[in-house]
Amino acid sequence: MTQTKQHEQDVEVWVGKRFPLTIRRLGVNGHGIGYYKHKVCFVPGALPNEVVVAEVTRVLPRYLEAKIHRIRKKSRYRVTPQDDYADIAGGFELENLAYQQQLKFKRQVILDSLEKFQPYGYRNYDVRPTIAAPEQYGYRNKAQFQVRMVNGKVAAGLYQPNSHTLVDMETCAVQMPRTMETVRAVVKMIEDLQIPVYDEKKNSGIIKTLAVRESWSTGEVQLTFITNSAKLPHKRDLLERIEKELPAVVSVMQNVNPGDTPLVWGEKMIHLAGKDSILESLMGLDFKLSARSFLQLNPEQTEVLYEEASKALELDKDDTLIDAYAGIGTIGLSLASRVKAVRGMEIIPEAVADANENAKLNNITNAKYEVGKAEEVLPRWQKEGLNFDALVVDPPRTGLDDQLIKQILKVKPRKFAYVSCGMASLARNLRRLTSVYHVDYIQPIDMMPQTARCEAVVKLSLRK
Repeated sequence: MTQTKQHEQDVEVWVGKRFPLTIRRLGVNGHGIGYYKHKVCFVPGALPNEVVVAEVTRVLPRYLEAKIHRIRKKSRYRVTPQDDYADIAGGFELENLAYQQQLKFKRQVILDSLEKFQPYGYRNYDVRPTIAAPEQYGYRNKAQFQVRMVNGKVAAGLYQPNSHTLVDMETCAVQMPRTMETVRAVVKMIEDLQIPVYDEKKNSGIIKTLAVRESWSTGEVQLTFITNSAKLPHKRDLLERIEKELPAVVSVMQNVNPGDTPLVWGEKMIHLAGKDSILESLMGLDFKLSARSFLQLNPEQTEVLYEEASKALELDKDDTLIDAYAGIGTIGLSLASRVKAVRGMEIIPEAVADANENAKLNNITNAKYEVGKAEEVLPRWQKEGLNFDALVVDPPRTGLDDQLIKQILKVKPRKFAYVSCGMASLARNLRRLTSVYHVDYIQPIDMMPQTARCEAVVKLSLRK
């Protein structure tokens, strides 16, 4: 036992210490929260109102982390997970919680974030019940699994939380079945052909990550090998086996990401076989997806999300819509038939190329996308004489850039929908936006059942 001792607020505790703990609530990451002698203790897998025997795994100055040694009193909402990995790998935080309670938790995350950052008028916001996903399993269209040697065998899966300990995943109930079939078949090929896999400690080996994306509408699969170098031993044999054994895989790519880096993707893409993209259909439109293109992980709920964004915008035929953080143009293009014009921007060049190609693919002539940061492109467009009435933003988890917020407050578009995947950054951004805007409502949408993640659409209108 590691005798790491910590004395704070008269709390003596060490790694391995066990004590009874009543779980009061769930934290933003879905971990149970209790208090040991007034010190916060996070326990993954523990549910509100449960009494557990907690075993300390980390001691930090302001809080403790622990695992469940034993459950003394179970929650009536505890269910048996379909995945064996629910308690040991990231991405399954709520799989042991009844689904209706997951939906309530996701709404509560928004309320807690608003309480923390307190944007103007937050106590009166209409935070609506979370829209449920029709499928709670088998919905996820992309697997991005690390590849390592574990006990002398090639393993592919996800890391345990806060570690680089890989959990080899033979099955995964939240993934679309074909993504897992592809991953497991390719792992066997790598092992049979003895292609070197990445070793973090030695910074050696070739294959780091497998990224597999499946189209919900067409069943097409794209496979990307993310590698430590451009070299890919036994490439010909590997591609022949993929073609023979995995007929659904119509696109094989390689992404080169050298060295020990926290980033999954590198800059260099190599086309290995088949097409360089796959096709997905959403909102009655076809979308070309290249390997690095961002698309929501739950395509069926993505249509719900975009319809909610459309409702919040209340668009009409005379509107010019700005699609900020546009990705491959899915939001803007799906709304193009409802407005006069769509202009969008995105920082990833391949995504912008896809967005413009997607416009052509669907015979959309009133939409145009450019490479650049929203906070830089928008003022340039305005100087060039572009006036717009409506704005939709779908930023990364970190939220809106400060300069973009300044631009929004300066221009004051009268129709404004904020699509958010980060509730803390949303609440923080609303502190500034509510100097000019009124929050009409916040609509949570469950895009990722069994996880703590939530999306929300916020309808904003100019304050009178």
